[in-house]
Amino acid sequence: MTTTREQLPEPLRETSHTRIEHDPLADPMAAEDAARAFLGCLGVSLEPEAMQKTPGRMARAYSDLLNPRPFTLTTFPNEHGHRDFVIARNIPMHSVCEHHFLPFSGVAHVGYLPGARIVGLSKLARTVEYFSRRPQVQERLTHQIASWLAEQLDADAVGAVVEAEHLCMSIRGVQAAGSTTTTSVMLGSLGKDAELRREFLTLVGLAGPGR
Repeated sequence: MTTTREQLPEPLRETSHTRIEHDPLADPMAAEDAARAFLGCLGVSLEPEAMQKTPGRMARAYSDLLNPRPFTLTTFPNEHGHRDFVIARNIPMHSVCEHHFLPFSGVAHVGYLPGARIVGLSKLARTVEYFSRRPQVQERLTHQIASWLAEQLDADAVGAVVEAEHLCMSIRGVQAAGSTTTTSVMLGSLGKDAELRREFLTLVGLAGPGR
């Protein structure tokens, strides 16, 4: 990850920009050749016209899943002293299980209690994409999202919840189609205050009547 900071002299009064970039070590042609060899080893014929470009499509598809788009984390002074939750719900999430290299996908709910700074709302979704577009396990993904935002925002509390279906569970092995896995990480006062945690889970739709 390449990070460059560009801050004005009084960081608590001015907009802050942090550029977040992923440094891929990729060789598209080698990936396509490897995909062709992999399919051949599994006995998949590439002779049909519709299959002849499949190795390239396969390589590009996994490249998309493993390479997040760069973005700039933009934060602003909390000029109005907002002290209640800021939450983005149902952020689409797509990743790749590092054990079987099959996709898992679902949604993330991310929120925080602001301190001196607030973040541009779209950057919560960008953060989810940044940590999900790589070989992952859901537990680590959830922790990385929450921990990184806590570090960048110096917030009073940060919470992250990920709900996902794993193809390695639904189409192979136990074949538990439709099952979902939920992971959560609560940092700062969210990890210490049960009432505050209940409020957060209610706001993201994971507590209350019917849950």
